[in-house]
Amino acid sequence: MIRPIVIHPDDRLRQLCAPVLSVDDDLRGLISDMLETMYDAPGRGLAAPQVGVLSRVFVMDATWKTGEPSPLAFVNPEILWASPEMQSNEEGCLSIPDMPVQVSRPARIEAMWLDETGTQRRGAFEGFEAACICHETDHLNGVLILDHEAAA
Repeated sequence: MIRPIVIHPDDRLRQLCAPVLSVDDDLRGLISDMLETMYDAPGRGLAAPQVGVLSRVFVMDATWKTGEPSPLAFVNPEILWASPEMQSNEEGCLSIPDMPVQVSRPARIEAMWLDETGTQRRGAFEGFEAACICHETDHLNGVLILDHEAAA
């Protein structure tokens, strides 16, 4: 089911999201809806607060616009390590339409999360995938790309 996307300056986008306590069918339904909404938008990442759910979950598919789809769900994600080397990219946000912002983020990260089955995962990411994970994790902490612009 495609869900409506919350648009800035909605207060829900500024909230610290609560940890997910249980990976269950309701959460899997939310993840499925979020992926459908993300692809329809069309975006490459979508965090739960962007569909009005204040839980620590996001979905992403960094490759689907240029190759085969490879959707990932991140539940209670943590960025464990970030490289000192930075990358600067123009980032868009489905909750802030038509307002791309130049954002500087780590070039490489290591993250840990639960997937949609509740299995703990750990992975290293670089380039666009690293930036996307940082962007979506920011959403779970009430941080928007506009905050990075102000700091630049």
